[in-house]
Amino acid sequence: MQFDQLKRRQFIRLLGSAAGSPLVARAQQPAIPVIGFMSTRSPEVSSHLTEAFRRGLSEGGLIDGQNVAIEFRWADGDYGRLSAIVADLVTRKVAVIAAVGGEPTAKAAKQATSTIPIVFVIGSDPVTLGLVGSYNRPGGNVTGINILTNSMEPKRLGILHDLLPQASRIAALVNPKFPAAATQLKDMGRAAQAIGMETEIFRASTESEIDAAFQSMVRRQMPALIVAADPFFNTHRSNLIALAARYRLPAIYQLREYAVDGGLMSYGIDLPDAYRQAGVYTARILKGAKPADLPILQPTKFEFVINLKTVKALGLDVPPTLLARADEVIE
Repeated sequence: MQFDQLKRRQFIRLLGSAAGSPLVARAQQPAIPVIGFMSTRSPEVSSHLTEAFRRGLSEGGLIDGQNVAIEFRWADGDYGRLSAIVADLVTRKVAVIAAVGGEPTAKAAKQATSTIPIVFVIGSDPVTLGLVGSYNRPGGNVTGINILTNSMEPKRLGILHDLLPQASRIAALVNPKFPAAATQLKDMGRAAQAIGMETEIFRASTESEIDAAFQSMVRRQMPALIVAADPFFNTHRSNLIALAARYRLPAIYQLREYAVDGGLMSYGIDLPDAYRQAGVYTARILKGAKPADLPILQPTKFEFVINLKTVKALGLDVPPTLLARADEVIE
């Protein structure tokens, strides 16, 4: 009997020491916050952007895998998948939603929750879209960065005109399912009229429609192409560049990524820096800031990039004045 009591006391002491062990202590620590990162893009073309987002988090003292976790969700250019993606993140009770990759993501997130903080990266006016009340005081649970890509179509059109001043018409590739498509068409139409040009519109919202649009451009003997700013086109960037090369069609795009990968020209913002800023805002929110009090950010730097290899492959003569305006020349 005394032996049984002794064993029982030893067992209780063992339990007590186990309760103070590092393993149990770790189990009692609060769970780290989880960020829901949802994008219209695909992971294959976004590694430089997710790295920039993590860099922004680290500026706020948050390290992925240490004191914060990120759940990545990708729509791969299919806007119809966004509702299910954000519904899953809301169900998982993430601490913040980073809704990047354009207007469709931000709108889906805003529609899904009015309580979880949302940080967006979009290319249109968030006030007009109904995402926020104002730039200085967004109000509600949403804030982010307007990267202005959709308002720069006239600038890109002007650059194409400077490259090919004798061209009287230019093809414009637009995704009709993109929320900003109507505004893009209106802006390009006005800009073309102002410089005595005409834009012929070609529409595509699937990969097969992109192929068909290029074939139609060739039949119409279009001298040049402007690819409208759109996350769907970003996902199909390599195909767009390959088709422009195959059909020897001079084209301008919205992001430096295109020119680096072989596109002729690009004019737009520093997209990785916008993702870094989104990471900074996400970190601030996780540390107690309210989205309602974080003003909408806008870029101040724009990049005009020319790929000289593609210039030579297309047999083009770039005016020296246009070449001098380039922020970067890829040789």
